[in-house]
Amino acid sequence: MMQAVGIIADIVGSREMTDRAAGQRAITEAFAEAEAAVPPVRPAWATVGDEFQLVVATWQDALRITLRMQAVLPDAVQLRYGIGAGQINTIEEGQSGPIQDGTAWLHARAAIDEVEERQQRRDDALSGFCCDDDGLTAAVSAQLVLRDHVVARMKARELRLLRALLFGATQQEAARSERVSQAAVSQALHRSGAMALLDADDMLAVSSGSENSKKGA
Repeated sequence: MMQAVGIIADIVGSREMTDRAAGQRAITEAFAEAEAAVPPVRPAWATVGDEFQLVVATWQDALRITLRMQAVLPDAVQLRYGIGAGQINTIEEGQSGPIQDGTAWLHARAAIDEVEERQQRRDDALSGFCCDDDGLTAAVSAQLVLRDHVVARMKARELRLLRALLFGATQQEAARSERVSQAAVSQALHRSGAMALLDADDMLAVSSGSENSKKGA
């Protein structure tokens, strides 16, 4: 039994996907890229149906890895995330992944159920958090509401810039890739809210003890 954070991710609108195999591949590749930037305790594995699970050390890492997933996934594929902090117990190793239980998974399930309910009111709601501490649950959930709102309203270039800087590019490198000036990149990052997300990501990295915490200017 260990203290950790479980993340449940399921595909939004999976029944409407025209190419489910391609969607699954895109998700697997996105997890690999996100996990290279924010190493998990246990990498993502596919479970029953259109669901994935992974384990990270802290709720801060959970927010950082799910933000990267939002930035990396193609427009045609969207995941909702339930994040739960608590205990995780591995019962046995299955063929497709570990069989686990514990309060972290119960909280993650409650969080993703809450996201599904919230989507009836806000179509940009994708992420939820739950733990035994009601105050922390409310604080992290509020941050996720704002994050999802900002990301959902980003234009294609703004999202590409967020993705580039999240994965270590400097503003100058992003400007060269987009064939615009560094000043244009800076303006786009501030206008879209991407800079605030990058600053928040730095704070989360520091508080979780990650060394991968400073984005290039």
